[in-house]
Amino acid sequence: MKGLYLVEPLVAFYSFASFLVYPLIQQYVYRRLWQELTNTTYPVSDNTSRCDPSNTSSHHEEVQKAASLFSLYTELFSMIPSLAVTLILVAYSDQRGRKITIILPLIGSLFYALSFLAVSFFELDLYLLIVSTFISALFGGSGTFLGGCFSYIADLCEDGQQKTLRMAGVDMVIGLLSGVASLSTGYFLQAAGFNWPFFTSALFQCFNLLYAVFILEETLQRPPDDPLDGSPRRTAMRQLACGVYQLFAGASRRRNILLVLLLLLFSSFSFANMGGLSMITLYELNQPLCWTEILIGYGSALSTTVFLTSFVGVTVFSRCGVPDLVIILMGILSVMAGMTLVAFAKTTLMMFLVRLPMLLAIMPFPVLRSMMSKIVSKNEQGALFACLACLDSVSISVAIAVFNSLYAATVTWYPGFCFLLSAGLCVIPLAMLAGVGLLGVEEGKEAKETEALIPGEEGLAGDENDNPPLT
Repeated sequence: MKGLYLVEPLVAFYSFASFLVYPLIQQYVYRRLWQELTNTTYPVSDNTSRCDPSNTSSHHEEVQKAASLFSLYTELFSMIPSLAVTLILVAYSDQRGRKITIILPLIGSLFYALSFLAVSFFELDLYLLIVSTFISALFGGSGTFLGGCFSYIADLCEDGQQKTLRMAGVDMVIGLLSGVASLSTGYFLQAAGFNWPFFTSALFQCFNLLYAVFILEETLQRPPDDPLDGSPRRTAMRQLACGVYQLFAGASRRRNILLVLLLLLFSSFSFANMGGLSMITLYELNQPLCWTEILIGYGSALSTTVFLTSFVGVTVFSRCGVPDLVIILMGILSVMAGMTLVAFAKTTLMMFLVRLPMLLAIMPFPVLRSMMSKIVSKNEQGALFACLACLDSVSISVAIAVFNSLYAATVTWYPGFCFLLSAGLCVIPLAMLAGVGLLGVEEGKEAKETEALIPGEEGLAGDENDNPPLT
């Protein structure tokens, strides 16, 4: 049977399986820590009892601190192995194919879901989850998986606008399926407990793995007369070093400065955005909101609609000729406004409404990926997305670790501090964006005749023999 060149089904099922349990993980850890620290049963039916300030036995702030520190430990133990695997695999895929960067993270995700199922079903020690997170990270994480998927798409798309829209489409698929999953988690948890959602997630990850192994076609084929010389590990490291070196060695200094600015813009924006988002569930569980699992599910589902609205925004603005730097600017300002409002949200209605200013928050990511993909040659796509996935993984992991530490330190006097910090940190990508704009000013006239996403791409690309343009 002929295979398919479609990674969108993989991304869809991966998103559904991941977000089916992602909102539940913090809730599960929160409830287990509640039972261990208070020696009482978590009050599910009467949600107000655990948030009553007059109830001194609740130790509410102590549980909040313990839950945030648990998330910190989890991120620290998963960051380094996931980062190393992402760097090696995605760069290595330039020569040996993209499927390995997709299959291995799916194996890790399946192990991760099964580990949560085992801990929940048999009521094992909670800290075994940190061990399982470390082991699953050895197969790569979401950064490896998405880096492989975006490299796969870059192999198939030659046209710049097509590449932008398809990458934005992947973000939209993530949003739609994660929204459906998040919406169902609260009802799933209330009706069946934690075991069935974890089991369902494992089933979807298993199906995804079968699709990747037996149905998905490889975009890059290794020639038969190109045997692997040396050990796979040594070859992978050599390909990684050569791929990253070629990203910068064969281009002009101006193009390299532009690429570095775009990478820093991407990672700093990811840090600010993900840092704030990672604390929303704990914030919703805290006083005075005290949300139930149903409300958390609704909130998570509403948050994921940002992927759909951002895709619509990228599509409409691109077709209307809005400059890409303006699209990125709107996305950054969207995050700044949303995070600022979250910091002052004290009612359920307000907490739902703060999602509205963030409806365009994902727009910068597909546009930046496409911009960077267009200024490197076709055989450097894997190295580019390896660097991008690496920076994204580092940014997200460090952001979650830093913001969990800050939340544990500030929850007693002002829980919204982390969200104000997230909004303030958006000034950094704004400064990077201004730098990109300044670099494009001198070459703007030459760029008007091209379809490039970046102003002055022709002037920045250097010599054609060193860095052939993508058409």
